[in-house]
Amino acid sequence: MNSRRKSRHRPSWCDPLRDKAVLSWAMYDWANSAYTTLLITVLVAYIQRVVFPVEQWGYTGAVVWAWGISLSMFLGAVLSPLVGAIADARASKRRWLAATALSGAVASILLGIVPPQMYVVIVILFVMANLMLELSLGIYNGFLPEIVDEKQINSASSWGYGLGYLGGGIALLIAMMILQFGHLLGIETMSARLRCSLVLMGIWWGIFSLPAIVVLRDQPNKHAEQRSIRDAIRHSFGDVLQTLRSLRVNVPLALFLVGFLFYNDGVQTIISQASTFALQELSFPEAELMAVILMIQFLALPGALVIGKCADWFGQKRTLLATLAVWIGVLVAALFIASKIGFWGMAVVVAFVLGGTQSVSRSLMATMTPMGESAKYFGFFNLSGKATSFLGTFLFGLIVATSGSSRLAIFGLLPLFVIGMGLLWMMKDGHVDEAPRSPRNAKSLKDAVP
Repeated sequence: MNSRRKSRHRPSWCDPLRDKAVLSWAMYDWANSAYTTLLITVLVAYIQRVVFPVEQWGYTGAVVWAWGISLSMFLGAVLSPLVGAIADARASKRRWLAATALSGAVASILLGIVPPQMYVVIVILFVMANLMLELSLGIYNGFLPEIVDEKQINSASSWGYGLGYLGGGIALLIAMMILQFGHLLGIETMSARLRCSLVLMGIWWGIFSLPAIVVLRDQPNKHAEQRSIRDAIRHSFGDVLQTLRSLRVNVPLALFLVGFLFYNDGVQTIISQASTFALQELSFPEAELMAVILMIQFLALPGALVIGKCADWFGQKRTLLATLAVWIGVLVAALFIASKIGFWGMAVVVAFVLGGTQSVSRSLMATMTPMGESAKYFGFFNLSGKATSFLGTFLFGLIVATSGSSRLAIFGLLPLFVIGMGLLWMMKDGHVDEAPRSPRNAKSLKDAVP
């Protein structure tokens, strides 16, 4: 009997959120988005201007920032499949979600409490918080195919990303108010205001994670065994190797994962480096740049929902290909944008396709995942998104170093989207719609590509 929930009526746009489990699941996007948003606005400023000020440390703060993110992403890429395999083997996704989310939230709170002079501790907490986020997302995504049926998976995924951008935007707005009007609350120095914003970041993440932790439940797994941690890890390594071998015959899923590896790296690099483009090429003041990020947060919600609905109408693959075409258009437009108004316009387009690209990717992955192995395969989904996370930023930095132009560096990300789009194009529509959900339904290479 299929363990997925059955839809009793024709699904509407808002139907998924009427289910307590789906709403609680989506709230974790709302929760962790405070961290991901304040990470690129508040935490980066705190580390580079307070903990490692340029006057005292030179470029150390920028190096610590880049390498800290790289280290946490690398560890997340290595550990996510292993954690997912353990969670599936022992039916413990809920416990893993609680451990990673709450640990990350506590680390974030401590970032604001620990004195900035304790820079070693702050760096450790920074890496830990980012790592816990990466691990939690693999587990969190693994719940999606278990709480909705296939008719609602696109809208549920879209609502998750949409609420995430909305929640992150509200958290950013509160942080901006603290930075601007903190003196009215007796918070006189900018350092203290940044630290208060970091405490807000952790509290927001922790409190709004509780609905998912309390409500979500693992699907019963008759194969789950109670074994020692050592045995579970040894068994999970075997599962990881077996999953890698299974991708050799599950070619549609393999093509998607590799394609996602490339285009997602391009998306993430644009998100992290667009501020460099705005500051260097267009002389944006910091306050206006934060306003652009806030605008993106709020526009990403309707964008994610509209693109999720397009995936219902036109199919996940076609919709995803269309969003990637828009991203390519953004890269080409960056060559010609010479005004702040043009950048605001480009930001509007990015905001509209950002959440939709991510949500449709997640829902497509969910429909291609074998039943009963969601956390394990979503660990690989997380790995695919992080394994080459250094590539886009390295390419961007290399072009800036050789040409001195962040405009050319943005355009230089084009191959990442072209490769990802090409691999996705190789997947036949019929095989995406009928993606394998058990080993006996896996498609061969001959069946998977034209």
